[in-house]
Amino acid sequence: MKKRSSTPWTHRYSRPIMAGLATVGAVVTAYLTVIKFTQGSAACPTKGCDIVLASPYATVFGLPLALFGFLAYASMVVFAVAPLLVNSQSNKALRSKLENWTGLLLFAGGTAMMVFSGYLMYLLAFEIKAVCIYCVGSAILSALLFTLALLCRDWQDIGQLFFTGFIVVTVVLIGTLGVYINTKTPAIADSSHSTEQPSPGGYPITTSSGKAEIALAQHLKQIGAVFYGGFWCPHCHDQKQLFGREAVKDIPYVECDPKGINPQTKRCQAAGIQGYPTWVINGKTVTGTQSLEELAQLSGYKGPRNFQNSLPAAK
Repeated sequence: MKKRSSTPWTHRYSRPIMAGLATVGAVVTAYLTVIKFTQGSAACPTKGCDIVLASPYATVFGLPLALFGFLAYASMVVFAVAPLLVNSQSNKALRSKLENWTGLLLFAGGTAMMVFSGYLMYLLAFEIKAVCIYCVGSAILSALLFTLALLCRDWQDIGQLFFTGFIVVTVVLIGTLGVYINTKTPAIADSSHSTEQPSPGGYPITTSSGKAEIALAQHLKQIGAVFYGGFWCPHCHDQKQLFGREAVKDIPYVECDPKGINPQTKRCQAAGIQGYPTWVINGKTVTGTQSLEELAQLSGYKGPRNFQNSLPAAK
């Protein structure tokens, strides 16, 4: 009578399960990446998802954070599936080698993703103060991937495992803190302004307005669009410069800094504003200095578009 294999189910099924979970994560992060690039609104039961996507924490090195999440999940799919593609009967040595290497990579990847997701949960709770189902879901997926990576095989050298985990945690924490250390100060549009603090009324507007700029400003006001900013914010000044002196009077501007003129700080807090400038147009939230053409497209503006002012060239 043949003795049945005593291989634990976690060893047999953990990799397919991890591949499935990572695929779900890859699909969701790909969706969020597209939303971020197109400046759309995410399908979400609360406003928290759009608030998070509009926050400065959602962008790393000028790219959507979700894009890096997609790459991480896609890598986990590859690591989980790679050994399964090799026939264990005819290529036993190669299969064993792949299981060893990818097993360690799955553990390192799962550890990194779980630690980073933990930091993101901290940001959601204490900095952004919004609920994002995609972020919470990703954190749960990361924890599951980490757990399954631990259970997918018998670890011969526990010391190496702990050492690898320690190195990964240290690198992720240092890297994350380094990336986000200055995030609270919005840095959205490239511009050069005087380092002197402006008056509560902001920097002076030096450009003039054409009929198109005035018409767009009036249109934005009519449809209930809102432009949140701070008097000291150079990028908000860039936005006003695009409209010009005459049109800026019609911009639906809300001052968020209590030291500015006619501040509406509570309104800004209620809207979850994390960076300046922030526009809310037809229910969509976009951050950064927007070209007038972009504002026209977002707001459904049908008037003249021969705008005479443009964004400053990047240096």
